[in-house]
Amino acid sequence: MNNKRIEESLLKSIKGYEHRKSYDSAFKNQPKGTILDSSSKNIKDKVKRTKVIDSLKDAIIKAGVKNGMTISFHHHFRAGDKLVMMVTDLLSEMGIKDIRIASSSLANCHGGLVEHIKSGVVNRIESSGLRGRLANEISEGILGENPAVIRSHGGRARAIVEGDLKIDVAFLAASSSDCMGNANGVKGKSICGSLGYAMVDAQYADKVIVVTDTLVDYPNFPQSIPQTVVDYVVVVDEIGDSKGIMSGATRFTSNPKELLMAKRVLDVMLASGLFKDGFSMQTGSGGASLAVTRFVKEELIKQGIKCSYALGGITKPMVELLEEGLVKQLYDVQSFDLFAAESVGKNKRHVEVSADFYANPFNKSAGVNNLDFVILSALEIDTDFNVNVISGSDGVIRAASGGHSDTAAAAKISILVAPLTRGRISTVIDQVTTVVTPGSTVDVVVTDYGVAVNPNRDDLKEKFIEAGINVVTLNELRNIAIRLLGTPKEIEFTDEVIAVIEYRDGSIIDVVKKIKK
Repeated sequence: MNNKRIEESLLKSIKGYEHRKSYDSAFKNQPKGTILDSSSKNIKDKVKRTKVIDSLKDAIIKAGVKNGMTISFHHHFRAGDKLVMMVTDLLSEMGIKDIRIASSSLANCHGGLVEHIKSGVVNRIESSGLRGRLANEISEGILGENPAVIRSHGGRARAIVEGDLKIDVAFLAASSSDCMGNANGVKGKSICGSLGYAMVDAQYADKVIVVTDTLVDYPNFPQSIPQTVVDYVVVVDEIGDSKGIMSGATRFTSNPKELLMAKRVLDVMLASGLFKDGFSMQTGSGGASLAVTRFVKEELIKQGIKCSYALGGITKPMVELLEEGLVKQLYDVQSFDLFAAESVGKNKRHVEVSADFYANPFNKSAGVNNLDFVILSALEIDTDFNVNVISGSDGVIRAASGGHSDTAAAAKISILVAPLTRGRISTVIDQVTTVVTPGSTVDVVVTDYGVAVNPNRDDLKEKFIEAGINVVTLNELRNIAIRLLGTPKEIEFTDEVIAVIEYRDGSIIDVVKKIKK
């Protein structure tokens, strides 16, 4: 069949079309990988109608994973994740080396990465959090000259969008996918709820491999990850354990001390003047901060008002507020329990959002920017209001940056809630071991010994005193802790940097050094 060809000379004579190609055939100018290499006379046989690959190994080969590349994962299965080890074990078998792993977070279940670091399969780690054996070994300096990079959730999204963190291949676990890669975390045998952290990786990675244990008929819906960004789909026996998503930080409390602090947080919210119809909030992960949601519920009912939206990692108590009409909408970047995971799949007012929407400080407006209140936990707080949520009192990495610095920076009132002492360890100290959230962004610290207000927020201090709240200074709290516990011996560090802490804007706010033995 002869086709009329537009002469190149004619195109060169048309303004704006001087460098355009003339039509040759239907698939002549398709980018590599978007069509099939078919010798059939029927040109329609070139159209790719499935992206399902026989095995994960085949997908790794087709995606072109090679030495020195950056691969990414998400952590929506938290302690129940199985994909990170599945992929890195295969890379080891294939002899691939010097891989940078850029996961949204890493948990206790990823301790097996230690062997892959020792053997040279993995040589760099970038994450929001590190826990367990992996964290311990990194704290001991296992990464050598390549310190781990710790970013907040918003900071990670910014780094990916801006190109600071270039992902070669994203491996994204999804509880369900169809043959073209339309994927979500709310259908299938291993649900995890929102895929908010995976969304940014899917959009910006060079290659995207969706890994699922439930292949469904086309088209799959909802489409947390659309087929337009997916290169390959792999079906495995099990991507993760759904029970693992509620672990560690998501701890509900009956502890009288934590309930006392939660009630004080509510008192602070009420006294601030912002607790009124249409306010917004995010509650963090610790036991006391989660308990705040329950006290907020009682107060909403008492006053007959509603919360406009709640944001962040969503839990059962937040879903109950939504279902009872006490909050108008949930923005869910991560489902923290199965109740929330199921809700995001069925309630249209429970909206799945990306990490970019959630907290990227460089986009045109992140979800955190409209928060009235954020309630956060802390491992350490110093007398300048700086906060550490990464390293323990022994200097060892044990937790995650998460959205801590993102929400503290943007919310109208950031509230830290923590006991003055944990066992024989003081929470309020002279200088935090590792600065993750700068004190200038922390407004209020609620403890079991009183409420401290940042000197920059005299407006709040006056309101709290008027409301009868026990207002103290952080120096006073520090002195109480010393009377109770004495002054502990300071940790000694070497000069070796084992992790770099990036602030949400990409600047370096602190480093973690190796402990001196």
